[in-house]
Amino acid sequence: MVGSAVSTCGATGSAVKRGQLRSALIAASAVLCVTGTSMAVAGADPLPTPPNDPFYTPPSGWDSKAPGAILNSRPVEVASMGPQAQDADAWQLLYRTTDTAGHPMATVTTVLRPRTGQVKGLITYQAAADASAPQCAPSFTLRQGAPDKYDASLDLMQIDQMLSSGHAISVPDWEGPKGSVFTPRQPGYAVLDGVRAAEGFAPLGLSGTDTPVAAAGYSGGSFATDWTAQVQPAYAPELRLVGVASGGGSAPIGPYLESLDSGPFSGFLPSLLPGMMRADPRLAAAFDKYLTPAGQALMAAGDSKCMTPNVSQHAFLRMDDYLTIPFSQLFAQVQASLADLDVGAVAPTAPLYIYHAVNDEAVHIAEVDQAVARWCAAGAQITYTRDQLSEHLSLEFGAAAAVLRWIDDRLAGQAAPDGCSTRTVPSMSLGGA
Repeated sequence: MVGSAVSTCGATGSAVKRGQLRSALIAASAVLCVTGTSMAVAGADPLPTPPNDPFYTPPSGWDSKAPGAILNSRPVEVASMGPQAQDADAWQLLYRTTDTAGHPMATVTTVLRPRTGQVKGLITYQAAADASAPQCAPSFTLRQGAPDKYDASLDLMQIDQMLSSGHAISVPDWEGPKGSVFTPRQPGYAVLDGVRAAEGFAPLGLSGTDTPVAAAGYSGGSFATDWTAQVQPAYAPELRLVGVASGGGSAPIGPYLESLDSGPFSGFLPSLLPGMMRADPRLAAAFDKYLTPAGQALMAAGDSKCMTPNVSQHAFLRMDDYLTIPFSQLFAQVQASLADLDVGAVAPTAPLYIYHAVNDEAVHIAEVDQAVARWCAAGAQITYTRDQLSEHLSLEFGAAAAVLRWIDDRLAGQAAPDGCSTRTVPSMSLGGA
């Protein structure tokens, strides 16, 4: 799901030439180009990507550790939107977690805290990585000196705001080492074990399992955030998860993926599908059967790049041109796999704050309405806000203050409203929450 602006630096790309991308996306890309956020720090040695960085390799015997156990740690500098690093103390933690099949898995979270003052609580923030390649993991893209900030630009803005509110932050690589983008359960496990690791890391100054925790994510990050809420009662009941804020997503994945085909965001398909196939042998078998040689090459190329180049290079891509059967027929054959990705069957115990743009061009509002209704029917506690004036990208900016207020209230011990409620407001940026 769209998590960062589409790059239009230099060549505008066929999508922009044809005038079919939303003006908000183009404007946001222009801002990023002007500020030079794609440039690495001059003179710095290039950072090794995760496959070439020994830090990501767990030590012998790691798989016998408890979920959330810290396997390695190191101080790092996290980038900001300017040339300087984020004004915060930051570390990376390699920790043990669990994959979709229930097997041990090691992944990394980037943890930060304000340099001064007492930490109020912990926010686990799920970045919208939206790509299967290892160099797209937040632990790499957020670091000072990473070669391209485009994919992390909106995440850096969110992190800066959360730090200014006095919270510690955990930003997990919830896709895991295989880049398993959309897969059931694992995203929630990785998030919750990242919280366990953060609570056990003394330099953060947290209060162990007494720490109030909130989870937040937008667009692609909402998928991991929703799974965090879904699996927490059974997987990590000792954690004080006091609130979950999820925006720009919270919809069934199957219809979303199918709707991308032939549209301005169709480049998400070669960006997301390779990791999904690695996570689910059923999907892999289906696509391997019907992908043409050109389709295999498309997936391999998409698997090597992050979201921004994939989306900018493959706008209006037709999957029918890369398959031996229509894309719709292939999707009909893998409905069981896609249905496994959807949350809503079990009500979370933590209150939820879900928000979405009525005119979201990437994730249709009707799908979110239905998903909220299913979760409410299961007994969830949800405050649902629908924004009339925003679209997908602008809502992440416009809703940020309202979302952080809601999180602050939960971390401060204020109870969320009971039951389920839905409000449609002109704009969350005008104070409508």
